[in-house]
Amino acid sequence: MNELHAVFAVPEEADGKRADAVVAGLLDVSRSVAATWCTDGYFSSNGKVLTKSDKLHAGQEITADVPEQRDPLAVVVEPVDDLLILADDEHFVVIDKPVGVAAHPSPGWVGPTVVGALAAAGYRISTSGAPERQGIVHRLDVGTSGVMVVAKTEHAYTLLKQAFKDRTVDKMYHAVVQGLPDPLKGTIDAPIGRHPGYDWRFAVVEGGRPSVTHYEVLEAFGKASLVEVHLETGRTHQIRVHFSALRHPCAGDLTYGADAKLAAELGLTRQWLHARKLGFTHPGSGEYVEFTSEYPQDLQYAVDALRSGEV
Repeated sequence: MNELHAVFAVPEEADGKRADAVVAGLLDVSRSVAATWCTDGYFSSNGKVLTKSDKLHAGQEITADVPEQRDPLAVVVEPVDDLLILADDEHFVVIDKPVGVAAHPSPGWVGPTVVGALAAAGYRISTSGAPERQGIVHRLDVGTSGVMVVAKTEHAYTLLKQAFKDRTVDKMYHAVVQGLPDPLKGTIDAPIGRHPGYDWRFAVVEGGRPSVTHYEVLEAFGKASLVEVHLETGRTHQIRVHFSALRHPCAGDLTYGADAKLAAELGLTRQWLHARKLGFTHPGSGEYVEFTSEYPQDLQYAVDALRSGEV
């Protein structure tokens, strides 16, 4: 939307309605967008900034000063210095994604993206699908680092998408979880859906989507354990939700019940979760290929602290 500077009167039919509802109707935007604009102070009446819950009356004059709105799905070409290229050929590029980078643009996210970073690095991705998701065949959460593959061609995109759908890709993660899981090696088979009380969280819920996580404890440190995880399915927040349900949340994962004191002792400002290895059939040669990502500095520091007994 272009910037808007105007004065308008509240119509008769909007008498007594909330400001966000009136703005949504007059400017043809969603109620949530209108509420955000009110919170940002874009609307005033009689010299007073309107809140989203203010009740308006017919004939009341509203002054609107809405700056130009960025398209939330626009690809912003923006270099990401610590995004490493692990492999690059004519079919795909394999990256080591740092924390704080989203796979692709989406509403509500204004930070860097893999799509934008690759464009800034000179990569030209040509695949079907939405422009903001060019080449994206799977995703890692913003707060999760590690290995990720992006298709370069339509042929690779089709084959890799199908491989992820058919679960023939080996997705191996490392996680540091609180306590010691029992048994030391097992499978978590529990459906995942949106948390009934929190829009931004997920949970094990009846009627959720089938979700299967295989794990094995690699090292036990007392307060926490390093586990290897293989995903059979790829639900949003799957590893975090499953280990939280076991009462062994990922260290540092305050959203899913991690201990804040332990997180501070380990220097963690995010969940200890890393996409360690990715293996798949090469879309060109048909051979199995595998790529590994080393722990980033913050996660390595936490593991070193646990190994040394400092925590």
